[in-house]
Amino acid sequence: MEESNEDIGIGDCIVGLDIGTTKISVMIGRKNQYGKLEILGTGRAVSIGVSRGIVANIDQTVTSIKEAVEEAKQKSGIDIKEVYVGIAGQHIKSLQHRGEIVRDNIEIEIEKSDIDKLKSNMFKLITIPGEEVIHVIPQEYTVDGEDGIQDPKGMAGVKLEANFHVITAQVGAVRNIMRCVEKAGLTPKELVLEPFASAVATLDDDEQREGVALVDIGGGTTDVAIFLDNIIRHTAVIPFGGNVITKDIKSGLQILEKQAELLKIKFGSTMYTDDQENVMVSIPGLRGREPKEIAVKNLSEIIGARMKEIIDLIYHEIKVSGYENKLMTGIVLTGGGSQIRNLKQLVAFVTGKETRIGYPNEHLGSESKDVVVSPMFSTGVGLVLKGFEYIENERPPKKVKETEEVALDAVGETDNGGIIDKIKDWFTEEENNY
Repeated sequence: MEESNEDIGIGDCIVGLDIGTTKISVMIGRKNQYGKLEILGTGRAVSIGVSRGIVANIDQTVTSIKEAVEEAKQKSGIDIKEVYVGIAGQHIKSLQHRGEIVRDNIEIEIEKSDIDKLKSNMFKLITIPGEEVIHVIPQEYTVDGEDGIQDPKGMAGVKLEANFHVITAQVGAVRNIMRCVEKAGLTPKELVLEPFASAVATLDDDEQREGVALVDIGGGTTDVAIFLDNIIRHTAVIPFGGNVITKDIKSGLQILEKQAELLKIKFGSTMYTDDQENVMVSIPGLRGREPKEIAVKNLSEIIGARMKEIIDLIYHEIKVSGYENKLMTGIVLTGGGSQIRNLKQLVAFVTGKETRIGYPNEHLGSESKDVVVSPMFSTGVGLVLKGFEYIENERPPKKVKETEEVALDAVGETDNGGIIDKIKDWFTEEENNY
């Protein structure tokens, strides 16, 4: 692998940066001659300055990013400049909205520019103060009252409408992420909602078409994304993840947090079996204290109780989405938290849905499948894949000019450029104020 990396230019590669609650990971990848993804290098660092997907300490987060980047550089021999950044956290919200435009000339067929204008208008929606639209996903289009249209390009019509799934985020949270990336000496190319990235890495076309709920269990949050007819229909963020389980183990068994984390990883399960009834684990004592004996049965009961609560919240989101009965392919679990033993069985029992663990090997070349075999790498692999999507397809439109007419149910004030451009404007404004 290393020999081939000498001939790789940065232009041939995509770098994904996943800033999570428990870890910060960097992944460098490129497409091989068969269109499969090759992972050239990975880097990981403990995420100290992030809480539930939100940056709580700028300097600590920057240090962790630099550490992960340096490790990826050492493994790949590639200098990292531009990154595709994952964004998640409990501040992420979604809503449904309908937009429309009226075209001047029916003789001219509907073009991509018309669709782009309609989509761009969604970025001018009025949101709660302090929030910003970061993603706009079209659901279906309507042309002159004829609905259910997936792609209106080439059609004749005057009035073009569409239903949109709109994702918003806190401006401050986004701004802080961007600050950290910039201070680490990197240029953010695009912000990508992490459930989108995980979906690209773990779901196949049949699942996204027939209906599936992707559940990404991270350290601080659990992301839920529902797909149907190859369109994302619902997103939600649950403010609980693997960290709350670790804290429960810590308080329930009266041990150190790092010991609780190790117990969860090595012996953790959502339910215990008969052969584990009398199994004990010895925890070393501190500073001459006696070792502590922990019953695996007690450990499983603690983990199972908390996971049942998280699953109930997941199932609630599936129900309120309105797509509970349309998930023909069930539920796919991914993320670091999905590795807890017997979790798949517990989710299937509570929800009544077929459940599997999603591994990020759907689009990987044979050489890379041994490098990133764990579900915890799903987001990282997905960020790299999304990066290639942005390159191969035209960049999504961001905003319309102020002079363009906006026909919406509700619109806000002027808004030029994408979220990345917007943040750059903020930095410029701050500098001018000093």
